Amino acid sequence: MNPEAFKRLATAVIENEAAAVLALRDRIDGDFANACRTMLDCKGRVVVLGVGKSGHIGSKIAATLASTGTPAFFVHPAEASHGDLGMITEHDVVLTLSNSGETDEISRILPILKRLGNPMIALTGNPGSTLAQHADVHLDVSVAEEACPLGLAPTSSTTAALVMGDALAVALLETRGFTREDFARSHPGGRLGRRLLLHIRDVMHSGADIPSVGPDTPVAEAIVEMTRKRLGMTVIVDDAGQALGIFTDGDLRRTLDQGHTPQSTRISEVMTRGGKSIGPGALAAEAVQLMQEHRIQALLVLDDEGRLAGVLNFQDLLAAGVV
Repeated sequence: MNPEAFKRLATAVIENEAAAVLALRDRIDGDFANACRTMLDCKGRVVVLGVGKSGHIGSKIAATLASTGTPAFFVHPAEASHGDLGMITEHDVVLTLSNSGETDEISRILPILKRLGNPMIALTGNPGSTLAQHADVHLDVSVAEEACPLGLAPTSSTTAALVMGDALAVALLETRGFTREDFARSHPGGRLGRRLLLHIRDVMHSGADIPSVGPDTPVAEAIVEMTRKRLGMTVIVDDAGQALGIFTDGDLRRTLDQGHTPQSTRISEVMTRGGKSIGPGALAAEAVQLMQEHRIQALLVLDDEGRLAGVLNFQDLLAAGVV
């Protein structure tokens, strides 16, 4: 096969699945609202069931719900028949996926779930199926055809179910008032969590680690301070602890290029007055944005009274995994 044939087949799959997703838009109706309300009213957790490809999709939906403020977990229906039903309590809502709505493993435990009295939401491609008829809320995720040319492999149908699950999760997220900080608390181990949870005070240099000199200090002595603290900069502060400016490696190069003598030039004559600053309570991710926006490598950290509380450079953010 030539490259154009591969492109043609791939394009057909994408167009097929895109059409299946767009068809869901007209099914966001009262049943969808009832499904959201049922999960919001849940006193326990959302238990997601599915077999085969629907099981894989169900597992992802459960993970998405759990990470966006709706406690959820996945149970395989076959394992449920051999003891895992004990994981489901009377306070839980059951979210079941089956394209046919007639999956044997689910049909086998359906009477037990009904007897327990768990509210049940079903995502199927067959509104007339056994599962759809016995569910308290049914969401139609049927597709006109699978993207598989044989019409056999679950492709568009699994995409439609996944998108409907995402729609539920995001609708619940918004309704609960779930925040970026809430999201970060459930993702503390990754870069995303570090970006959302790490504050400036967690990574800044403070106290004796701050390179600082007075305004009358000769540039030569400021260089010694910069070298000793190894941050590529020094802050110029007055007697009251107020930051007057900043002197960086770049300022040093400009100072030498302009012919200033380091031994006789006062730092206040060549420093960058003011300097960009940030508060210790800001997120480290905000510092990244500020540095990138202004193309700088260091920030002053000032408290509410404008006093110097610390300093931060880009390498600190790299080391913290925020960048």
